[in-house]
Amino acid sequence: MTSPSLAICARNLTLTLGNASAPVEVLRGIDLDIATGEVVALLGPSGSGKSSLMAVLSGLERASGGSLMVAGADFAGLNEDGLAAARRGRIGIVLQAFHLLPTMTAAENVATPMELAGAKDATPRALEELAAVGLGHRTDHYPTQLSGGEQQRVAIARALAPRPALIFADEPTGNLDAATGAEIVDLLLARRAETGATLLIITHDASLAARCERVLTMADGRIVSDTRNPA
Repeated sequence: MTSPSLAICARNLTLTLGNASAPVEVLRGIDLDIATGEVVALLGPSGSGKSSLMAVLSGLERASGGSLMVAGADFAGLNEDGLAAARRGRIGIVLQAFHLLPTMTAAENVATPMELAGAKDATPRALEELAAVGLGHRTDHYPTQLSGGEQQRVAIARALAPRPALIFADEPTGNLDAATGAEIVDLLLARRAETGATLLIITHDASLAARCERVLTMADGRIVSDTRNPA
C-alpha cells in the first residue's frame, strides 16, 4: 500500500515497445513519488519518454514492468479494462490536440463523458465548469464556432468537471498563440488550486515550469533531474 499522502508512487517502472526481435526500451526504470496536491512540470527533449511516462501514469498505457500506485489504485496489476475503470473519476487529461466531438456542443462535450460514467448531474456540472473557465456564454456553440483557446477551455472543463484527484496535461498550450497559451496556463493552475488536485504538466516552456512546485527532467527514458522551485 502506498501512503495516502502520495498521489503517484512508481518503482522501477519500465515500458518496452516493439516485438521480441526488436524491442525498444522507452522507459528504463522510473522511480517517482508525487505528493497529493503537488504541481509538477515534466521537461525533456523529444523522444526522452515524457509522453510515454504520462501515458503509463495516467493508465492510457500499461507498464511492461515495475510497480505503480496511482490515486490509491494498483495500476501495475490492472488490465486495459481495469485501467479504464480506474481512470474514471480519478484522472483528468488535457492534451495538445483538443479532441472535442464536432457534432456536440461545448456543454455536450463536457457532460457526455460524465453521463457515460453514470453521473446523474452531468449537465449542471458541465454548465458550472464551463462558466468557471469563462465560457458560460458559449455552452451551446459547436467546436467549429469556437477559437482554439476556447476549444482548449472546453477540454479543460471536460477534464476537471468530474473533480479528478489527478490532472495530466501534455503540452496543453502547444496549438495556441503565446497570449492565449498564457491565459490557458493561468486558468489551468487556478482551477487546479480551487479543486486541490495533483497536476503533472509536460511542457517545453521554461516560464511555465518555473510556476510549478517541482521540475522533473527526462532523457533517454530516465528521470535525470528532480528539482524544487523556490516557494
